[in-house]
Amino acid sequence: MSRPEPEQRTAYPYFRRIPTRWMDNDVYGHVNNVVYYSYFDTVVNAFLVHEGGLDIESGPVIGLCVESSCRYLSSVAFPDVLDAGLRVAKLGRSSVRYEVGIFRAGEKAAAAQGHFVHVFVDRGTRRPVDLPDRMRAALTRLC
Repeated sequence: MSRPEPEQRTAYPYFRRIPTRWMDNDVYGHVNNVVYYSYFDTVVNAFLVHEGGLDIESGPVIGLCVESSCRYLSSVAFPDVLDAGLRVAKLGRSSVRYEVGIFRAGEKAAAAQGHFVHVFVDRGTRRPVDLPDRMRAALTRLC
């Protein structure tokens, strides 16, 4: 299998700075693979809260992650400071496929990249619902 070329920083319209923590490192001296998924979750949900109006505590609509993946391209470790880049690859009626790039601060090429899929559902019934208008407008800007 051929190794993909790292995405460039310019491919992402939105960024969130994420400092690594001592506990992110594993015994091999780099950020453990599962921690990248928390970085993905952080950039996606920070965008939704700040730009899309998502009310994580009491809003009628919540996003459930139904799929995620990550390709690791180069190692990062504490005390690196990271920038998580975000774009939207597919915007459906009730679902969104985000693509995320993890960059060391100041670097142009991604150290890791992957995707994250949300299905938005009614908080009570857990049945899919249309994306709220404000959220759809915010996500459209990332397409």
